[in-house]
Amino acid sequence: MKRNLFALLSLLVLASMVLAACGGGAATEAPATEEPAPPPTEAPATEAPTEAPAMPEFEGKSLMAADCDSTGIIKGVEATGQYEVTFTLCQPDPAFLSKIAFSVYGIYPEEWLEATAGAEGRTSEGLEKPIGTGPYMVSEWNRGESITFTANPNYWGDAPAAETLVFRWSTESAARLLELQSGTVDAIDNVGPEDFETVSNDANLKLMERPALNTFYIAMTNTFAPFDNQAVRQAIAKGIDRQRIVDTFYPPGSEVASHFTPCAIPNACVGDPWYEFDPEAARAELAAAGFPDGFKTKLYYRDVVRGYLPQVSNVAQDIQAQLKENLNIDAEIVVMESGAFIEESSAGRLDGFYLLGWGADFPHVTNFLDYHFGAANPQFGNQSPTYTEILAQAAQIADVAEAAPLYEQANNAIREYVPMIPVAHGGSGTAWRADVTNPQASPLSNEVFYVSDPGGRDVFVWMQNAEPISLFCADETDGESLRACEQVVEALYSYEINGTAVEPALAESCEPNDTLDVWVCTLRQGVTFHDGTTFDANDVVATFTMGLDASSPLHKGNTNVFEYYDYLWGLMNKPQ
Repeated sequence: MKRNLFALLSLLVLASMVLAACGGGAATEAPATEEPAPPPTEAPATEAPTEAPAMPEFEGKSLMAADCDSTGIIKGVEATGQYEVTFTLCQPDPAFLSKIAFSVYGIYPEEWLEATAGAEGRTSEGLEKPIGTGPYMVSEWNRGESITFTANPNYWGDAPAAETLVFRWSTESAARLLELQSGTVDAIDNVGPEDFETVSNDANLKLMERPALNTFYIAMTNTFAPFDNQAVRQAIAKGIDRQRIVDTFYPPGSEVASHFTPCAIPNACVGDPWYEFDPEAARAELAAAGFPDGFKTKLYYRDVVRGYLPQVSNVAQDIQAQLKENLNIDAEIVVMESGAFIEESSAGRLDGFYLLGWGADFPHVTNFLDYHFGAANPQFGNQSPTYTEILAQAAQIADVAEAAPLYEQANNAIREYVPMIPVAHGGSGTAWRADVTNPQASPLSNEVFYVSDPGGRDVFVWMQNAEPISLFCADETDGESLRACEQVVEALYSYEINGTAVEPALAESCEPNDTLDVWVCTLRQGVTFHDGTTFDANDVVATFTMGLDASSPLHKGNTNVFEYYDYLWGLMNKPQ
């Protein structure tokens, strides 16, 4: 350390000597002559920094009922931030996430909803070319033949495997299978019961079986005689051989319905099973009710294959024959156009038997029981408070075991009242070309085709049972329509591929309070609609205003009934 210090001092001395020899020292310089300083000049004016234009402050919109007497389950929907929506309910709803994942509650742009809300209903553009955030956009609907979708280039999720998606349809299962075998389509819905083995044995095809989360039933509307007589309805319930129908017309995986709701769903099958087939007792009870010689009526159906009803006309003819043989009831068969049939049956305007069914929209018992047997549903005529009040209580209980005694009472009351006759839970299946990756057979029948690769081809062709009624599915209940909409419009949550679990979609999360009557949803950012507009909380509020508020100018659709909004949530400001 000392050696280093000595060396440093020596260098400093040497530097000083050199500087002096070069005249660099201040002491040897002549004193400088001081020149007068120049007059001060004004500094150039500096412009104020240009501020970036202020972004407009987000103004969150809201939908709020005056009180819970003027609405159903939902009291309010508020944009509590640009990417936050708060749902305030009038009661706990443990099925909230399962409900909002349903495609009927898909989100539309606020401006588009306003532009397509016609005076009497949604405009043709609104019914045929919905704007959503989904992986596909509607390109062309050639009525009677096909619907063509093109890939959304700005989709927030994984890009569609095929650039073009085409929907086609045929009512005949044999015709659908022939198209698949010939390679003109990539996948078909509802393989015919007699064709399950054919598809399974074909190396070029792949069979995908669906769980039987559906119900086929024979309905009656009790505002028409003689169905206004409960004893008559009970007699008919005992006079139909339901096992014969399942054994004769249904594919593997099907079963006779012991209860209205499929037993795979919690609390579906608590309570007594349905009536056994007993034609002698049925005839005696019908005679005691005042009809010893039977009566004449009609038997309505639409010729559209469903998982719950795979052979429509054959089943209708068998039921017609059974009614005559077992009960001496003459039922004239009436085949209706699909849209008219749905509208008339839903409103309770069919004056005879009619054949209908239900596939699970979300995997909760309320989806089956509350929709069909809630007090607001006019489908079966006058509903009985022996089950409507119990169902309303049970729907608010999250714990399955705690709710079980109430569902037992409700199932027994429905059995006693006989608003309909549950016949079958139908097994069904889809069939695919073997080179298609990610084939699907959703338990909820909500296949989304952007995840399925048609062997590297640019076009994926799907063939289903019938043409959609419209593509504005906020106001539709038809499964063929809903599946088409699911390619285009997305909800806050969705269901997993080939499953029933819910997962975030346009929402990143929806969190409840402790009492399950307030749900706060944080929305996904950076999502755009097909028309280029940005998705935010006001679009959610506008969508639910359109669906829920009967007094809103946005509350326009195809039928203007908004059945799912009404039955699963309840409408605001509903006309009396």
